[in-house]
Amino acid sequence: MTRPSPPATDGPSLFDEALLADPHAGYARLRAAGPVHRTTTPDGADVWLVTRFDDVQAALVDPRLSLNKGNALSVGSHGPSMPPELDAHLLNLDPPDHTRLRRLVSRAFTPRRVEGLRSRVRAVTEELLDGFGGTGADLMTGLALPLPMAVICELLGVPEEARPDFRTWTNTLRSPEPDSALDSREAMGRMHRYLTGLIAEKRARPGDDLVSAMIGARDDHDRLTEPELLALTFLILFAGYDNAVNLIGNTALALLTHEEQRERLLRGRISVQDVLRETLRWESPSLLASRRFPLEDITIGGVTIRAGERIWLSLASANRDGARFEDPDSFDPARGGTHLDFGHGIHYCLGAPLAQLEGEVAITALLRRFPTLRLAVAPEELRWRRSFRNRGLAELPVGW
Repeated sequence: MTRPSPPATDGPSLFDEALLADPHAGYARLRAAGPVHRTTTPDGADVWLVTRFDDVQAALVDPRLSLNKGNALSVGSHGPSMPPELDAHLLNLDPPDHTRLRRLVSRAFTPRRVEGLRSRVRAVTEELLDGFGGTGADLMTGLALPLPMAVICELLGVPEEARPDFRTWTNTLRSPEPDSALDSREAMGRMHRYLTGLIAEKRARPGDDLVSAMIGARDDHDRLTEPELLALTFLILFAGYDNAVNLIGNTALALLTHEEQRERLLRGRISVQDVLRETLRWESPSLLASRRFPLEDITIGGVTIRAGERIWLSLASANRDGARFEDPDSFDPARGGTHLDFGHGIHYCLGAPLAQLEGEVAITALLRRFPTLRLAVAPEELRWRRSFRNRGLAELPVGW
């Protein structure tokens, strides 16, 4: 039997300091209390939060749940901060528009193009590790941040001199603070103007890059429109950077705090792909999937949610659900099985192969170059980025 949707929570948000500081402990409490919770996000939106694996997995492929914000009952208290030209991307579209757009971009963003970046990823990784001097470094600023920025900019054909700006804009947009809305809008506007110029330049002088390939991508007589090119370029840049940064940092931390698993990797008993896959479950770079809006009244976990209300699906919570995984809080790269990492179904992350390639190359080279690598501080002293959407370290000090 279902119960009707209650009024929005008047008390403190479930996304409080405790959840931000330790999301896994917070989500464990929420899973134990119930599968679905009503709360308010730090950016002012009333949402339903889904926490258990079976419910999250089913919701990710439920055609009644729309990603198109045009189906929302209301906006957050701060309103949308993204220009419409950047907002019309794959994470805000449903079939058939999503199907058409993904088919076109897939003609340009091919597995062969991604694999063709491997030698360049290796070269950049080695250059960055060459810069590690003395007996210690910060793996985030020394490797995890600059490597994905160099790779994604090279993929898109962004020149070297523009890359520091992209890092600044992206880091601003990653901030979850409600009072950062004006800074986010300014960063978004600057990125919007630059990408518009980049596309115009690639249209006039095509190169061997993804933007040029997307401009030329065709399906019979169908091509990407100018707004679609702009939105897709933004999505690939922003999402491709953020996920890879956190995957590299979180994987390095997992190995630094699990010596037995690290030894198994070094001895070839498990693969670096196994380690990356388990990191995506155990410490996922994305805590939440893209928000959904029911096209009709819908029941999840025994709770009725009205059409148009916001639903957040917690990947981080689902991936540590003890009803799905044995000993879910342990880091075990040999566990196998299916989990939810870069999403599930038709909205599975288009850039997942690139992030995994960067993680594979970076972790392999790091352990080869620095076999005595160790964490330079106690794990509880590490600083994580303050975000309810993503899980990534602010710094990762190491020694050798």
